[in-house]
Amino acid sequence: MIRIFTTGGTIDKVYFDANSEFEIGESLVPELLAESNIHKGYHLQGLLRKDSLEMTDEDRRLVLDAVAGCGADRILITHGTDTMAETAQVLSSLSDKTIVLTGAMQPARMRRSDAVFNIGFAWAAVQLLSPGVYIAMNGEVFEAGTVRKNLKAQRFERT
Repeated sequence: MIRIFTTGGTIDKVYFDANSEFEIGESLVPELLAESNIHKGYHLQGLLRKDSLEMTDEDRRLVLDAVAGCGADRILITHGTDTMAETAQVLSSLSDKTIVLTGAMQPARMRRSDAVFNIGFAWAAVQLLSPGVYIAMNGEVFEAGTVRKNLKAQRFERT
């Protein structure tokens, strides 16, 4: 059984016309999994509903404690892309689990989002990788501590 934790981020953003801003909405992860034809073999738990730029050390501790305290050996975490690498680094102390973080550059609710692909890719990665902490984004897997988000290019790259 794979444990999936959601923390918010762009993948779950909703556009509100009234104030012309994006805000974190209800997670679309169940729908994204269903679109990928993944209907069982996981337990989903929401931890946070925050933009990753607003995540604090306390929030990262909450994620660490939730992952450390769950009985699953394979964990998938949806997370905002801006500080995903920081959270992965915090989780790297958990060497006995396979932990994969993923997210999206565009909200899942948008037509041209990378969310469905990234969720499916991360689902495969979490089942195939050996224990460790990884980021799975846009067809690439990066080990924690070896990756950064290139804001200008809007992609992840090795450091």
